[in-house]
Amino acid sequence: MGATLFGFAVLVFSLSMASLVQASSNDPGPNRLRVMTYNIRFDNPADGVHAWPNRKELVASVIRYHKVDIIGVQEALEHQIQDLMELLPGYDWVGVGRNEDGGGEFSAILYRSSVVTVKVAQTFWLSESPNVLGSQSWDSSLPRIATWVHFVTSSEERELFVLNTHFDHRGEQARLESARLIKEQISKLANGLPVIVMGDLNATSEQPPLALLSDIPLADGRSLHDGFVHSIVPHHGPTSTWTGFTKIEADRRIDYIFASEDLPIHYHAILTDKLEDRYPSDHLPVLVEVELKD
Repeated sequence: MGATLFGFAVLVFSLSMASLVQASSNDPGPNRLRVMTYNIRFDNPADGVHAWPNRKELVASVIRYHKVDIIGVQEALEHQIQDLMELLPGYDWVGVGRNEDGGGEFSAILYRSSVVTVKVAQTFWLSESPNVLGSQSWDSSLPRIATWVHFVTSSEERELFVLNTHFDHRGEQARLESARLIKEQISKLANGLPVIVMGDLNATSEQPPLALLSDIPLADGRSLHDGFVHSIVPHHGPTSTWTGFTKIEADRRIDYIFASEDLPIHYHAILTDKLEDRYPSDHLPVLVEVELKD
């Protein structure tokens, strides 16, 4: 009996793992998109074995294997984005650097050009002067930005508004005001389109910036839903997104994907793909699959 039960358990486990692999490797349906947020860590030679040249192929492999359609990256320097473009044929990108001269870190949006096309794309600064390049306000330690895109799907010509951002890592007021500014900008720019907001928000879910994003509706009355909470299929993976490259640190979910309530979230995952003992970045990527309704 013991051997029979063991064999049954192995069979169930094998089928469950096969289902996970199938869910990850199959293409989504014609009205579905896979969206990822990924802080890829800036190219810092002081990271040693974890420096960008030693992990860029793995970052690209994660995106490629999970067949992601739209990716919001944070901390990316322009040459890192160009590296990913070389490793990811069929992808393109939009964005500008956060510094006054357009350099520095990008909160760029990458996308599969066979799946979606760009209608409009812009970047604004998380400050009291969002149209002033390089501006910063409140207690922000650095200039911070948000890049947004009005996408049109290639197959059904459905439209979608996607925003990617990276909140300040030190300024508490800056994070709160950045959340407020983003909601104001979405209300002006999205024109009623289904909305995705994603990024490294440097705050956990119980802190004020996240409450402001999720608890207070947009000006048009729609709410933003945290995919971790509102996914139709329960969340897959750990409940934290910070690794420091080597170990998942508990209670540090600081990377998010939100979708407006008219954009169903079918799957939500925090991915733990790694090579031997190394993660591709000091953050784990977050992946959702959403459905664009008629």
